[in-house]
Amino acid sequence: MALVCLMQASAQDSTKAPDPVKTTTITGSVDVYYRFNFANAKSSLATNNATSFTNSHNSFELGMASLKVAHSFGKIGAVLDMGFGSRAKEFSYNETGITQAVKQAYVTFAPSSKVTFTMGKFATHVGYELLDPQLNRNYSMSYMFSYGPFSHTGLKMDVALSGTTGFMIGVANPTDYISAPFEKKFFIAQFHAGTKDGKFTGYLNYVGGKDTSKTTQNQVDLTILTKLTAKFGIGFNATLKSVKPDGVSSKTWSGAAIYLNADPTDKFGFTVRGEYFHDKDNATTYFGTNLYEITGTLNIKPVAGIIIMPELRYDGAKDAYFTKHDGTATKSTFSFLLAAVYSF
Repeated sequence: MALVCLMQASAQDSTKAPDPVKTTTITGSVDVYYRFNFANAKSSLATNNATSFTNSHNSFELGMASLKVAHSFGKIGAVLDMGFGSRAKEFSYNETGITQAVKQAYVTFAPSSKVTFTMGKFATHVGYELLDPQLNRNYSMSYMFSYGPFSHTGLKMDVALSGTTGFMIGVANPTDYISAPFEKKFFIAQFHAGTKDGKFTGYLNYVGGKDTSKTTQNQVDLTILTKLTAKFGIGFNATLKSVKPDGVSSKTWSGAAIYLNADPTDKFGFTVRGEYFHDKDNATTYFGTNLYEITGTLNIKPVAGIIIMPELRYDGAKDAYFTKHDGTATKSTFSFLLAAVYSF
């Protein structure tokens, strides 16, 4: 009788659903760089850099030391992504103290395999380029990345319609603010679709609302990724943003960039980025002219985890926006950059 009872209990226990599996992953990176602008201006105000994260001249610089912890337990997950250095400070420019080091911090809930809710601070869905340098092919950033949104703090829902198609909608604080208790909220959205073989993926992005200065913003962004062969691909990004201060007529800035990506071997690749940035209306409040840049970057990978990135960049403007060695204005400038990125 005892044996029968034991067998029955074992049979009942075997039908219980297994406990959800807990998983934790830890990743990180460190990047350093040296930049030299050939105008070689003596003033620290004339580095001839108008994009994010590389505002230096003739100096070795720490970009960012980053550590990311992701934990999941069944349908629940959480991510804490911290960064330290000038790159992280610029990314969280609206924050001070320890919150400036928080790149991302959010909780996820997936009630089904096709729906995921995310709440917290997360990197923007807009654009081609990303904050972490190991995820980009160029080290210096585009104008569109630098003057578009960096992050959003709010609640979003991702829905997978099929294996290659889906959408996201959400509500968030004004762009790049962790806390904004008395401000109206922004609406964020994305639709993406691609081919089953992964050779083409397109993203249509939107973010809009009224910011902390009561300025109405609306931005539409298109990003396309293609993999034509195993060794060559093309990326494309185009953005249009309208800015309307309270009681003032609206202004717009826009841009477009193409990325030519080649990887002849596993240890060597290169990317050429060509970008045009239209800000004649001075909607960014920085330029008041149209600019363009051509950037060529090598991606050298001598061992797993490290990328050496020599880079040449040419910036030009319709009007004399940049500065020569003697302090006079010029329409163009040329820079060299060498970066090392280690990630794990």
